[in-house]
Amino acid sequence: MRWSLPYRTLRRQEVLYWGHLRAGRVRSVFDRTGFGAQTGPAHPTAGLKAKPIIDIMPVVKDLVEVDKIADRFERIDYEYLGEFGLIGRRYLQKGGDERTHQIHIFQTWDTNNIERHIAVRDYLREHKDIAEQYGELKTKLALQYPYDIEGYCDVRLFFVRQVEKDALNWMKNSVK
Repeated sequence: MRWSLPYRTLRRQEVLYWGHLRAGRVRSVFDRTGFGAQTGPAHPTAGLKAKPIIDIMPVVKDLVEVDKIADRFERIDYEYLGEFGLIGRRYLQKGGDERTHQIHIFQTWDTNNIERHIAVRDYLREHKDIAEQYGELKTKLALQYPYDIEGYCDVRLFFVRQVEKDALNWMKNSVK
């Protein structure tokens, strides 16, 4: 399936196909439901210092249907955490404290969250200096908070919110 949200800013984004995902077991959970899911890009940014975690961002018609199949994700070793602090998202992770994969599921109409993820990814790809600053911050915080993900995230949040704001402005101005 192609990424086909009807708003202007996504038309220039790269398109991912289900077949290109290296998460075939996740795809199979969605494929068996019959409610339709599309795959949108999450945050892969070449050269950004980060843990080797695979981010997946499926976009679905109805999160209620996703909630109904939470046990299917658990059968393939994903922890289903519900909204996990972000209204309108379903968050899953694999690997516990040593996470290897995370999934952020949004509904097709949630263009604000989808666009925010895409904008940050593309902004960091285009602004290597900001990506480098972000990577250095993440490295510093990982050393400072090795077993405290909440502390890590709380400190990182100020930087991330500024990057999101800048990324959305950049995307809005570059699409004109």
